Amino acid sequence: MSSDWIQPLRSLVTIKGGKRLPAGKSLQQEPNSHPYIRIRDVGQRELPRSGLEFVPNELFPPISRYIVEPNDVVLSIVGTIGALSIVDNKYNLASLTENCVKLHGLDYEDALYLYYYLLSSTGQQEIHRGTVGAVQPKLPIYNIEKISVYWPERTIRQEVALTLGTLDDRIALLRETNSTLEAIAQALFKSWFVDFEPVRAKQQGREPEGMDANTAALFPDSFEESELGSVPKGWRVGKVEHLLELAYGKALKASDRVAGPIPVYGSGGVTGCHNEALVDEPSIVIGRKGTVGSLYWEDRPFFPIDTVFYVKTKVPLTYCFYQLQRLGLDGMNTDGAVPGLNRNNVYRLPIVLPPHEVLAGFDGIVSALRHKIFGNSEQIRTLTTLRDTLLPRLISGQLRLPNAEAVT
Repeated sequence: MSSDWIQPLRSLVTIKGGKRLPAGKSLQQEPNSHPYIRIRDVGQRELPRSGLEFVPNELFPPISRYIVEPNDVVLSIVGTIGALSIVDNKYNLASLTENCVKLHGLDYEDALYLYYYLLSSTGQQEIHRGTVGAVQPKLPIYNIEKISVYWPERTIRQEVALTLGTLDDRIALLRETNSTLEAIAQALFKSWFVDFEPVRAKQQGREPEGMDANTAALFPDSFEESELGSVPKGWRVGKVEHLLELAYGKALKASDRVAGPIPVYGSGGVTGCHNEALVDEPSIVIGRKGTVGSLYWEDRPFFPIDTVFYVKTKVPLTYCFYQLQRLGLDGMNTDGAVPGLNRNNVYRLPIVLPPHEVLAGFDGIVSALRHKIFGNSEQIRTLTTLRDTLLPRLISGQLRLPNAEAVT
């Protein structure tokens, strides 16, 4: 890294903080032309497209000078310090929380380069070097101004931004595809097992939509009453215990883990890796302590620790997964001061039990979707590893294109 190309951040951008709402005032859920960027919205290259909150029209004038524009880089400076995003046209003139600053004045390619530089280990070290305060750490603007940035000639910055940006674009597209596939699976479950649309269609003398004759033949053409209300004729009402067993995970301290390819699951998701699996087949992980009721599908061998359950099934895993999503497990904290999920309470929950043939038909369709999701997820992991490997080497100047293109 040539010292000739090291610049203080203040020489590259204008740095300006955000603004909180007036005391006692709140954001609104109803959309208007004043979206508000909160610290929880920051952390991915693109700001989120949903879950936004907005500044009420009457409260906007006092904070109207604290807005962002396209290509601004947003940096969190309180709490989770060092999270980054780039503003696009959707957020043009959005208001910014006082817990973030905007880095303004770059075109998109240079904003993208700066984003990746600050995201790198070198950039994060620079950011955290300027943090002050023990109880509530904060990154003050006067220290942001002094952050050292490796700022090579324009063509090199463009190469770095293009290479890393292309990898992130591919990752984002795969994630979007997976979200679509997941939504299709959820919609199919709802159609078959919640709204009973194939049964209603046959009851009304219509052919069920989106299925062949053999699949349609699996469904009855009438309903009968049950403790859960009207259910398809011949289908049973049972309990979750008829679907699955919730097996306990096993304690595995971080100090006892050996680096390896096996994901280790806690109630918040993957918490690390290990060299041995506790579960070798596809399963579902359910948060037991901590993040109660969290759900994760895992196709690979994995190690669930003692804050989670994992599922042993009596019916197809696909049906269990989408049924569990609808049971409200995240609201079943029953163990007092420490959030906890009691599996006996889960076992007692009533559910509809379709015939085996219907479950097999559903599993055949959804397993194919989940196979595609798994393949895409494997690509995401590979591309993410590649991006994270290239990032520090490109940012430091250790690796130059076309060498990086050969790697990709």
